[in-house]
Amino acid sequence: MTKILNDPFEVRTKPLKEYFMNWKQLAPKPYDKLKTAPYTKVRLILMNGTEFESNWFLHQFARHTDDMELKRQLAVVRSQEQQQQKRLSHLKPVDENILETTIAYEQLAVDLTAILSMRESNETNKQALNFALLEDFDHLYRFSNLLKTDYDIDADMLVGRFTEITPARPTIAEHRFAEDNVKPAMCLNASDPFSALVANIITAAEQQTMNYYMNVGAFYPNEEGRKLYAEIAMVEEEHVTQYESLLDPNLSWLENWVLHEYTEAYLYYSMALDESDPAIKSIYEEHFEMEAAHLKVAIECLQKYENKAPEKLLKVTRFPEPLKFGSNKEFIRRVLERTSELTSEKDGYIHVDHLDGNSDFASYQRVINSDPESVPSHAVIKRTIKKFGEDYRYEDAPNPVAALRPRDRDNITLGRVVK
Repeated sequence: MTKILNDPFEVRTKPLKEYFMNWKQLAPKPYDKLKTAPYTKVRLILMNGTEFESNWFLHQFARHTDDMELKRQLAVVRSQEQQQQKRLSHLKPVDENILETTIAYEQLAVDLTAILSMRESNETNKQALNFALLEDFDHLYRFSNLLKTDYDIDADMLVGRFTEITPARPTIAEHRFAEDNVKPAMCLNASDPFSALVANIITAAEQQTMNYYMNVGAFYPNEEGRKLYAEIAMVEEEHVTQYESLLDPNLSWLENWVLHEYTEAYLYYSMALDESDPAIKSIYEEHFEMEAAHLKVAIECLQKYENKAPEKLLKVTRFPEPLKFGSNKEFIRRVLERTSELTSEKDGYIHVDHLDGNSDFASYQRVINSDPESVPSHAVIKRTIKKFGEDYRYEDAPNPVAALRPRDRDNITLGRVVK
């Protein structure tokens, strides 16, 4: 049993060659979709996305170095990251449909973003998190209505009633000119090290969501669902653009590698401490040790090729307080009440009423939403209302935004129409 320590440098690790898994280890028993806790599913999606981000980064790194020894080391670590990702993916049961999994993706996006925002001290990061939080919150509402209409399944049971399901900044209002999604990058040397973790974690999580919707959307069994996945996948592209722009662009490839491995180790440390399922907890513990070993290799390369100590990059090697999933309803309500009518403009955010008809936002809206009534995220709510007489929601209290309270119609002007 791996001992979970809050300093990965103190973890006793083996040579990398001893961490490869056989096919039996790569095919653990899937979870029971009806009995497994919602946040267990959320944690698995987060770690799956973290592994994808690491693997993709290591591929890009390998394509930008001509050092054969380094390429080989990257290949070994990358292969193990791939094994970890396949192991986690196998935990998803075959009887969980695309849309049921999607609800878990959106619960992850909502609660992870809220958790990170509440702990973030970097104001640029915090604003970005709160801005995208409302959009993912609205996506949860849209997909939940599709689930209710197509399968007659109440999504509040899937989220364990830990997360409310109610409209936020309408998805139709989330389509922006691409330039406006790019935000100022942090300087790691001048920032709290936790801010670098935040940017890495949320970028990986949103990228995983973007990839999932981009790849599974065409397999949805009806045209309305296919269109909804396409629309929301485009918003997730905006979110990835926003979050990746926060990362320090001045780090070297090797420094980025160390930071990626440190992020993975931190997340497995957090997930292992937070997980309630013994079998999955054991997997997180094993992966934590593997990531501690990967981190040591990355640091050896940083010292060898750039003569840099990890303390200069990380400032401290001990982990910050672990991430712990839980309900964030009141925080989300406060953000919704205060910022539902904001949109993104260049380096910052602006109330939509402060824009004019010639703004990039207004111009782009006229192009992509030329016929608002046909926009997929609006159409799915109209269909639910037509079938049931009202939309599907799970609320502890009325929506904090008065314009979003009516249940017999969908608001398509809030945060979108420039006066």
